[in-house]
Amino acid sequence: MHVVNFIRLSFMLSSSVVLGQSTSPITYPMTRKTDQVDNYHGTQVADPYRWLEDDRSPETADWVKAENKVTFDYLAQIPYRKQFQDRLEQVYNYPKYSAPSRKGDWFYFSKNDGLQNQAVLYRQKGLEGKPELVIDPNKLSADGTTRLGAFSLSKDGKYAVVGLSKGGSDWQEYQVMDLATKTYLSDKIEWVKVSGAAWQGDGFYYSRYPKPEGSALAAKNENHQVFFHKLNTPQSADRLVYEDAKHPQRFHIVSTTDDERFALLSISDRGQGKDGNSLLFMDATSSQKTFVPVVAEITDFSYGVVDNDSDRLLILTNEKAPNSKVVAFDTKKKAFSTLIPEKPEPIAERSVNAAGGKLFIEYAKDVTSKIEVFSYAGKSEGEVKLPAIGSAGGFGGEKDDKFVFYTFTSFTFPPTIYRYDIATHKSTVFRAPEVDFNPSDYETKQVFYTSKDGTKVPMFLTYRKGLKLDGTNPTLLYGYGGFNVSLPPSFSPFRIPFLEQGGVYAQANLRGGSEYGEKWHEQGMKLKKQNVFDDFIAAAEYLIAQKYTSPAKLAVQGGSNGGLLVGAVMNQRPDLFRVAIPQVGVMDMLRFHKFTIGWNWIADYGSSDNADEFKALYAYSPIHNIKPGINYPATLITTADHDDRVVPAHSFKYAATLQEMYKGANPVLIRIDTNSGHGASNTKKNIETAADIYSFILWNMGIKSLKEVASK
Repeated sequence: MHVVNFIRLSFMLSSSVVLGQSTSPITYPMTRKTDQVDNYHGTQVADPYRWLEDDRSPETADWVKAENKVTFDYLAQIPYRKQFQDRLEQVYNYPKYSAPSRKGDWFYFSKNDGLQNQAVLYRQKGLEGKPELVIDPNKLSADGTTRLGAFSLSKDGKYAVVGLSKGGSDWQEYQVMDLATKTYLSDKIEWVKVSGAAWQGDGFYYSRYPKPEGSALAAKNENHQVFFHKLNTPQSADRLVYEDAKHPQRFHIVSTTDDERFALLSISDRGQGKDGNSLLFMDATSSQKTFVPVVAEITDFSYGVVDNDSDRLLILTNEKAPNSKVVAFDTKKKAFSTLIPEKPEPIAERSVNAAGGKLFIEYAKDVTSKIEVFSYAGKSEGEVKLPAIGSAGGFGGEKDDKFVFYTFTSFTFPPTIYRYDIATHKSTVFRAPEVDFNPSDYETKQVFYTSKDGTKVPMFLTYRKGLKLDGTNPTLLYGYGGFNVSLPPSFSPFRIPFLEQGGVYAQANLRGGSEYGEKWHEQGMKLKKQNVFDDFIAAAEYLIAQKYTSPAKLAVQGGSNGGLLVGAVMNQRPDLFRVAIPQVGVMDMLRFHKFTIGWNWIADYGSSDNADEFKALYAYSPIHNIKPGINYPATLITTADHDDRVVPAHSFKYAATLQEMYKGANPVLIRIDTNSGHGASNTKKNIETAADIYSFILWNMGIKSLKEVASK
């Protein structure tokens, strides 16, 4: 292969960057190519941009600067970019609260006044008490990118483990706060990832990795260890509770029951392609010194403890129940019994919460919430009457709670907090937001369309009332389709400016998610991953056939696994879309398992180390299926320098390949944020990114100016 001198050519940018409505091509940075070729089961695969995987290289840093210059010069010339940003700030600028959680006499909650970069943690005595500040993350870094990732209270409420992450990274540092004085103890714990903070007595369990060798943001994470930290001691004195050096790619996570009697160890081995976990316990009231198994072997079944009822562990599982069920495990007799059998509707996201001596189970009925209350004996005590069709979450609390809180939302229903009285079964509004838009101006409907193999797939559509089905509406199709993750109805103020411009927001519930239980998930995994792409393509075809939009007015968007989705369908059906927004995507399906915790995704994707799975991965891997001579849609790739979940090298290599192969007039840009991670690390960055995405979409649909919008 020809090797281009990057140093000489990387900054040869065009003197004026042209916009997507022009036919003149953009001049991109020239990206050095190497002769790197890998052999996969007899197939030679070139990887000429391998050097972009080195996130600490000065050459990579220069490439990032050059690409960002092209991208931001382009975006700066869109006449309504600032207008979009201003409107996003207006609609986002309202107080946003979390539901309160009780610990003793105190209620803890978070609040963002409107445009604060991070939500602030408060507490108050009783529901009528005066709120007092606990932690304000906005004061922890100059740019507001330090995030509160964990806050775990001890049983007596005297102490809390505080986990902080910086610049959007998944790494956390734990400290311990004395709640009486709201000052920190000397305790400091580093290199925490994929962990809780599970209190028991005078300390807590947590999980961490050894300090990484090489890049902390890209190096493979292996040898997940569980430690017990005793208060007022250094991390070096922490007791190693569990590790398994023979299986370095396993997760080991300890939790404790609310009464702190049981410590529970969950072990998963997704790097070996297994989607479930084993479960072990240690009883503090016994002479046990080691964990003993509830389920000894790791299979494709999951087991999660909801609570204990004296000697019994109440466990949510999908063993022989694709829609999930609740079972009881007697820790004395070592015996299982079914408590709440599987139902036709799946337990949504495997969501079961305990509070007030009751179990609250969220079932998914065609992707919308249905909440049913059960006793610890498994007897149904009726449903929670929800205010509309949408999504409800929360319901957790203490065993002696008399009421619980939950949050309800839908596409045009801003998140509203309700108080549910356990004895009377009645809900009342506790806190409702005031958002600068009128929900009655919009409508949402659910449709079911047919995918390539005949499967019926649900999709939600939201738009302004009175929409004309003439094929001219700007439409944004969003999808995910993987990892057992559901996309239920939810509200986002960021969608409002797009809807105000006559846009249609379409959210497809693709296979690979949990919308219809484990079977729906399995139909979008490994060798069946193409079903996910077929479902997304069929969604686009439906929107066009029903004249909601046309290929010239259709954009597709997805993040992470959804970024992979967008990259794959761009290669397979570029004719269907005018604009593509692949965000923080998994774009190199042959090497994803070589970075940070990427090996964890083998359970869903398979691995290029397996010959059969390699063939499937290679057939759709976004980077490896870009072809010359194809008219790709206008593309804005987004990623960030501190994304240590899906490392930015995926997007770097993808952008370089697409810019090399595509010779048409549509822009192919990459937007690389700084001090940000897998998601925006603060509100300011979130708004700026959203404004750039919407401006890019509408500009490349040929929309030259925005409609005037009247505030509510």
